[in-house]
Amino acid sequence: MKPRIASIAVGLLLAAAPAFAQQSRKSSPSAAAKTVHANPAPQKSSSELPAALTTLPDARRLAIQGDLVWLGGFEGLSAEEFDKHTDDAIKTFQRHINVKETGVLDDQARALLAQAAQAPQAAAGWRVIDDTTTGARLGIPEKLVPRTSAGRIGSRWSSALGQIQIETFRLHEASLPALFDQEKKTSKRYIGYSALSPDSFAITGEQKLKMFVERAQSSGSEVRGVTIYYDQATEGTVASIAVAVADTFVGFPDQAVVAPPGRRGVEYGSAIVATNHGDLIAVDDATNDCQSIMVPGLGHADRVAEDKADNLALLRVYGARNLVPAALGGETGAGALTLYGIADPLAQPGDAAVSGAAAQLTAQGLTPAPKLGFAGAAAFDAQGRFAGIVELKPPVVAGTQPVTLGAALVPADTVRAFLTAQGIALAAAGSAPIEQSIGRVICVRK
Repeated sequence: MKPRIASIAVGLLLAAAPAFAQQSRKSSPSAAAKTVHANPAPQKSSSELPAALTTLPDARRLAIQGDLVWLGGFEGLSAEEFDKHTDDAIKTFQRHINVKETGVLDDQARALLAQAAQAPQAAAGWRVIDDTTTGARLGIPEKLVPRTSAGRIGSRWSSALGQIQIETFRLHEASLPALFDQEKKTSKRYIGYSALSPDSFAITGEQKLKMFVERAQSSGSEVRGVTIYYDQATEGTVASIAVAVADTFVGFPDQAVVAPPGRRGVEYGSAIVATNHGDLIAVDDATNDCQSIMVPGLGHADRVAEDKADNLALLRVYGARNLVPAALGGETGAGALTLYGIADPLAQPGDAAVSGAAAQLTAQGLTPAPKLGFAGAAAFDAQGRFAGIVELKPPVVAGTQPVTLGAALVPADTVRAFLTAQGIALAAAGSAPIEQSIGRVICVRK
């Protein structure tokens, strides 16, 4: 196993974790496992890094690193070393596309990186799913692991001959530190690197001639996790994908595991396609303070502009093409409205389809208020005229059933002024159904 793969795994798994309560290494008798212990490259101090890189928002940094992983170009051993390895990987990519090696990607280079990552993702059949057995969310390379089955405490995906295996697990009464120690002591398992934080752990190494990457997260006394195993012979194809699977793992997507008071750890909203090349309009509330922003089916998104006063944000998905812009120009809608959005999984279990909800705009706001997930939904009248964007007031959570307090509408003219200020030409009419211009936005907070 090459040193790079171990460092990729630990770097991405732990990028957003707090200071670790425990880290450990131990020897392995296997030559392949021994290479896991290779010392990382010397770390650059922040003063040696491009200023734009040191101030890069977490969401954008993680999105860039996520794409670099698919190209086999990211190296990192811990959160503290992320900047140095990100800098090196970006410069390698810039060298590959024959531009100046600055360590900072402009919009054109960022789009090229996103496009380059799409090919290996498509080849692997990459899709982010909700595992109904454990309640966790993770990415699965469906073309590489077409066989699915129920495991003893989770779900299992495997290749035809078993060279690649992905297994989720869920433990209802468990201690994360105890499980961490237990997993490190598993028979015939040799640890390359392990790290424990208050609510998660990561372990990489070798077990019975297979390489593995394991990640687990806890909430109260419950622990959910995933382990990816792959034959050493498949390293060139699978190592980076194993990292991507573990990196996308969210054990508790429906709970505020580490969210600030009143905010959920993972929040769902809706967004409206503004241009055919990756610009989407959303509300600021649903997309701010995100560690990463994902638009399922399109990839990671960056916030490129905001208007906090009017609660608007412009998102950009680099590398996206041939999207269907919504008809946001023309006359302003009035009267009875239909709201088009994608409801939160808590309100619409197992279904990520666009749905419509009837509403009236009154002096008190939109009534009735739509479901959670409709923050950022588009409002159109019976004549197909754009009326505005839905904004939801913060929900109060009682048990597992969030209750929406109310909803308002960011007026169409306000939305148009914001987009025009960003140089976006508005479509006045369109023949495609509005459903094709609505996407789900997933905000993962710190």
